[in-house]
Amino acid sequence: AEKFKAEDEANKDKVEAKNGLENYCFSMRNTLDEEKIKEKIEASDKEAIEKIITETLEWLDKNQLGEKDEFDAKQKEVEGVVNPIMMKVYQAAGGAPGDMPGADAGASAAGGAGPTVEEVD
Repeated sequence: AEKFKAEDEANKDKVEAKNGLENYCFSMRNTLDEEKIKEKIEASDKEAIEKIITETLEWLDKNQLGEKDEFDAKQKEVEGVVNPIMMKVYQAAGGAPGDMPGADAGASAAGGAGPTVEEVD
């Protein structure tokens, strides 16, 4: 059993990273549908987020067996597009950046200490 422990742990980390990325994408997609966001986000920014989310979900479909570092890199890529736009939207709405839905979605994949979907919903 011990010899499989490291392999099991690596697989667990990989699945958590994949699920974290997928959850982040769906969370951002839902956030874009919120009324208060629709009012504040510019059409070009919304399109940019929708494009990266769609591309990432397609990438996930094609890379189900990817490695943890691939999923982590893809998450950073998505966050690099989404986070600056959402910061701008929340500043325009007068909200604090900490109020961003999906802001902590990557934490569970990265550190395991972030909120679960049940806690966020």
